[in-house]
Amino acid sequence: MTGITTIGFDADDTLWHCEQVFKDTQDWLIDLLADYVEGDHLSERLLEAERRNINHYGYGAKSFTFSMMETAMDVTSDRVPASVLRQIMEAGREMLSHPVHLLPQVEKTVKGLSLDYKIILITKGDLFDQERKLAQSGLGDYFDAVEIVSEKETDTYRTVFSRHGNGAARSVMVGNSLKSDIVPAIRAGSWGIYVPHDVTWELEYAEAPTDADRFRTVPNLADAAEFIRSLP
Repeated sequence: MTGITTIGFDADDTLWHCEQVFKDTQDWLIDLLADYVEGDHLSERLLEAERRNINHYGYGAKSFTFSMMETAMDVTSDRVPASVLRQIMEAGREMLSHPVHLLPQVEKTVKGLSLDYKIILITKGDLFDQERKLAQSGLGDYFDAVEIVSEKETDTYRTVFSRHGNGAARSVMVGNSLKSDIVPAIRAGSWGIYVPHDVTWELEYAEAPTDADRFRTVPNLADAAEFIRSLP
């Protein structure tokens, strides 16, 4: 082993804003169903629906739309008007066409690292939506490979870093989710660089692996790049 050759980047809320769109839509749903249920209770029911539906519909706006519709039916005992369900469907379509806004320093950082390392985008979510966001981001040319996966687990990182790089031990994963980006990547043998985001989905919470030698927390992507370049 002679050094780091490969960097994996998460997409949503690591390269561009995402979770705030879901939070804004959830707030809209709370207002829409205010005559039927209190906001805190609706948020709990919606989270329960999201947790149930991951195994059926995966991640992303489409799955979230199904969860919103299911929650609307649940909290109204199936009395929700069809017009309300139609509004929820329209809200889901708006999420799927929401413009992509890069986080600060992203393009400069990714472009710079791409000159010296293999760069891989490793993301989960709806295939079409993730492809759309990548295309609109303008970052596509900097990546040597793109992996849109159903789940991010330890074997995912072993496979991806072996397929596109020199194995997990010579790779770094950068992301905003401890559960999906950092912990399983470290277990696979790579470095995990955690870049916290202001908004985190409840189902992505995990304890930071502070006792792991290959774990670091940095405030932004520019600092992540500086740290990666310092690795032997």
